[in-house]
Amino acid sequence: MNSNGDVILQNFPVGCPFSNNFRAECLGKQEQNRVPKYSRLKNWENGNTFNDILHRESTKDFPCGATKCRGSVVFPNEMIRKSRSEPRPKEELLPLAVQFINEYYASLKRSQSQTHMDRLQEVKRDIEATNTYKLTEDELIYGAKQSWRNASRCIGRIQWAKLKVFDARNCKTVQEMFDHICTHIKYAVNDGNIRSGVTIFPQRTDGKTDFRIWNSQFFRYAGFTQPDGTVLGDPGSVDITEQCLKHGWNPTPGRFVMLPLLLQARGEHPVVFEIPKELIMEVPIRHPTKNFLDDMDLKWHVLPTAASMLLEIGGLEFPAAPFNGWYLTTEIAVRNLCDHQRYNLLQEFAERLGLDTRLSPSLWKDIAAVEMNIAVLHSFQSANVTIMDHHTATESFMKHMENEYRVRGGCPADWVWIVPPLSGSLTPVFHQEMINYIITPCYFYQPDAWKEMYSSSNKKKIHFKEMANAARFVVKLSSRAMARRVKVTILYATETGKSENYAKTICKIFKRAFDPKVICMDEYDSCKLKEETLLLIITSTFGNGDAPENGEKFAKLLSEMSRTHPKALQQQKFSVFGLGSRAYPNFCAFAHFIDKHLEALGAKRIMKMVEGDELCGQEESFRTWARKVFKAACSTFCVVNSNEDNADDDIFEAEHHWQPGKCRLTITANSLDHITTLSQLHKRKVFSSTVLSRENLQSEKSSRSTILVRLDTGGQKELQYLPGDHLGVYPTNRKELVQELLARLTDAPLIYETIIMEFLEEKKSANGPVTRWVPDSKLPPCNIFQAFSQFLDITSPPTPQLLQMLASQATDPREKARLEVLSQGTQEYEEWKWYSSPTIPEVLQEFPSVRVPTSLLLLSLPLLQPRYYSISSSPDAHPSEVHLTVGVLSYHTQNGKGPLHYGVCSTWLNSINPKETVPCFVRRAPTFHLPSDPSEPCILIGPGTGIAPFRSFWQQRLYDMEHKGVKPLGMTLVFGCRQSDKDHIYKEETLEAKEKGVFKEIYTGYSREPGIPKTYVQHILRDKLSKDVFQTLHSKKGHMYVCGDVTMARDVMCVVQKVLVSQGGLSYSEAEELLSLLKKEKRYHEDIFGLVLHSQEVRTRIHSQSYSEEEDR
Repeated sequence: MNSNGDVILQNFPVGCPFSNNFRAECLGKQEQNRVPKYSRLKNWENGNTFNDILHRESTKDFPCGATKCRGSVVFPNEMIRKSRSEPRPKEELLPLAVQFINEYYASLKRSQSQTHMDRLQEVKRDIEATNTYKLTEDELIYGAKQSWRNASRCIGRIQWAKLKVFDARNCKTVQEMFDHICTHIKYAVNDGNIRSGVTIFPQRTDGKTDFRIWNSQFFRYAGFTQPDGTVLGDPGSVDITEQCLKHGWNPTPGRFVMLPLLLQARGEHPVVFEIPKELIMEVPIRHPTKNFLDDMDLKWHVLPTAASMLLEIGGLEFPAAPFNGWYLTTEIAVRNLCDHQRYNLLQEFAERLGLDTRLSPSLWKDIAAVEMNIAVLHSFQSANVTIMDHHTATESFMKHMENEYRVRGGCPADWVWIVPPLSGSLTPVFHQEMINYIITPCYFYQPDAWKEMYSSSNKKKIHFKEMANAARFVVKLSSRAMARRVKVTILYATETGKSENYAKTICKIFKRAFDPKVICMDEYDSCKLKEETLLLIITSTFGNGDAPENGEKFAKLLSEMSRTHPKALQQQKFSVFGLGSRAYPNFCAFAHFIDKHLEALGAKRIMKMVEGDELCGQEESFRTWARKVFKAACSTFCVVNSNEDNADDDIFEAEHHWQPGKCRLTITANSLDHITTLSQLHKRKVFSSTVLSRENLQSEKSSRSTILVRLDTGGQKELQYLPGDHLGVYPTNRKELVQELLARLTDAPLIYETIIMEFLEEKKSANGPVTRWVPDSKLPPCNIFQAFSQFLDITSPPTPQLLQMLASQATDPREKARLEVLSQGTQEYEEWKWYSSPTIPEVLQEFPSVRVPTSLLLLSLPLLQPRYYSISSSPDAHPSEVHLTVGVLSYHTQNGKGPLHYGVCSTWLNSINPKETVPCFVRRAPTFHLPSDPSEPCILIGPGTGIAPFRSFWQQRLYDMEHKGVKPLGMTLVFGCRQSDKDHIYKEETLEAKEKGVFKEIYTGYSREPGIPKTYVQHILRDKLSKDVFQTLHSKKGHMYVCGDVTMARDVMCVVQKVLVSQGGLSYSEAEELLSLLKKEKRYHEDIFGLVLHSQEVRTRIHSQSYSEEEDR
């Protein structure tokens, strides 16, 4: 080993250093000569290096030998899997199965768990008894994704984790095969917005009953051999065309005739299937500025597939597992249209361009190839079809390669295939050293099906080798300095993403002196909790004191540990920061829950919990906590902070803070559909529903509007729900607001152009600093209108950080000074934000001298968050439907004198038409479900749109009575609205439900009814239902449900407390304790909205209260 740490190989055989023969020969040498533990790969452009350890896990023979390299052989024998005449031997299958099962459970962080051990035993029993085994669906999905990840010849692997897997292992006939393939094509083509997918047909058993797709791709143009020996169509398709003709296909020959599919099931004779025309999407090829292609009638299909390869997962072989990605321009323009053995049109293109084709030094081939790439890229983009140019693709691959070396210490890559066939040295992959090896799961080539005779193939024993040195090497790579640092785990739970942003910020601070990592609570391995040294918690609270959805698992963990392992965390230190709004009665309740449970488990606070109120100074509260908790940690663990003097410098900036000249927009062809993009942005599965109808429930004479929106879920199991659950809806910003914003951008791209955002990254190398443009991960590829209408929040007031950036772009000194004052996040900012509640366009209108680059807003604006609505329908009464009761919101800011603002989601839902798509997901509300015993009495209190969940209740009870013979105890409904003739929604429906026995009584209070005093729901409880309330909650062990805004909920609880005092003879403290007990027993249920934005007096009162409490602290 030299001074640079390179392993020097002396007296080693000459040959490919990564071949199995070479390694075996090395192992036979003298003991002092050893095989290197890793392979160092250099990037000759920037000097960076990768250390590959993953190749040592390869147990497959590779084409290269000890004395030769066969890396450029297209189909080496080692990458071809022939058919078998008998099942795979047990001794060959078992170690591969065990290896895969171990890898699968390791990926779940459940190695050596009881479930893991049980599954291993099950697999071993199955192999022993039947010579094979079956993968679970989750194992199949994992294996399929890994096979793409391990495909060394594929350049587009960065999307491997998003692969859609279609499980077709139950397929029995060729007709079923064809149906599955049609489903795959529909999903993948997606109107041109291509999505990756794989369909996996039954696994190989004895080798005699294989399922095979004889075509190499789903879509391929035929090649018809002419009498003179020439080929009409694609010469690369002559063989499969002849097979289709032999099996009964009778086409009219032509240049671009789509081949049918030739499918084989159970080893039987293949059958021809014509692909339906509606599934075939093709793009005419035209040049954007030159007309040399106009009369050639060129076109190409949009979906590339690998249809004839074999997939191996855990030793199981799947001879039919078609996979699709999307096209690179060079695949069509250079290879398919210009290769000599394909359409061979390069010279014709050049001549039509007027190029001199007589001499190669004129570079006519290069010029023609570039123009064809321009034509293909332009044609696909104009047709809104996904395609990638070779520069974007190679940059993406380099990012993937970096990720892989960071995550698993290697990335198998075939340089010959990765480097594009055009402008190779102009792409980053050309200068990157790579090594190629085979690790499973993976794809293998197969001999052409018509050539396969199902004879016994030469079986090679594949010897499984454990690579224990890999883990040892990873440990060695960790620097000694980092090893001595105190480890800090930062856990967050969030609904809007703000807690995650704060967690990443505090991580930046702690990196100065600690070894921190940020983890979402639902991704946290609970087994590690007892091993933590310092735990920092940053979390919001959802609804009425509940955990955010991604914090529920952690909450259950703490509750369980408190019961079974008290004082289990006596060696741990912690601190908690809670985000919330004082508009809700249980302010920061989930953060307090965690704080108290950690204390109860014996953990020690290094600093008391801090609350951040979104109504007042949340940003400043977080900054104060961040500074203090860092200093407290340094003191607790005796850590010297060398950066203490400049501890406040830049620590609260975004990870990729916008700077002029260091952010840019780049046009790209790759884009995702709306639903997939939302799922990626918000890190949760989002689903598509369709509008069935929209109906105004209030009188046209009313000053307000409440609508009933009916959505069709298409029977998706992910959108199944129970009465009381919520639907999260991703809205779209108003078109007028987006256009107003676009008009203020100084460099807005064309609306239809798909763009990505990039930032200039600088890294140090041996040759000095190296800079490169790196895609920003915040937004996926989309056009500018989509970004501001569907993905970014342009209606919420700007953060102090955004105001600071806007100040840097202001040209008017007074405006600049004002923006700088507001950007300090002080009380003046809070008052300005509270009084004006300005949208982003209004901010730019207030400060007209600000010149706004597009990239500044794309990088700085928060994501547009989902809005939650109580579901207003019964899943049994309305299968495959979700109903929403939506109050359409509009209000004037500035104490009623400012601009008219509109509720983002309610306004959008009030404008969409039937058949339009609504992105959504179901959020469970387990504390607001009907009691399991229908004989338990229930009082339902819901003024206005608070009646929404109760509609699902009465519909469900009515369905149970009419279809299941259930005889529930009649419920009591207390409803409130302004005027009986204008605002009483669902009046007829509730009266009908009462006539049928669903309701025992219905009470309604009117707050604006002419000629009578104002009556609210709490007045009805006090004056008419005091006795019933007490008996229901105390004597009859019944339930009370309250749904509505926070002010109403507080008033109702106050009245209920007084009722318990007056009717039960309790003291106020006893009544308060009883209410707490009722909530704990899940008999007092609340579904509370936030602030009612048009109730200015409520907002002012809560805002003032927030400031007074902040000052008290």
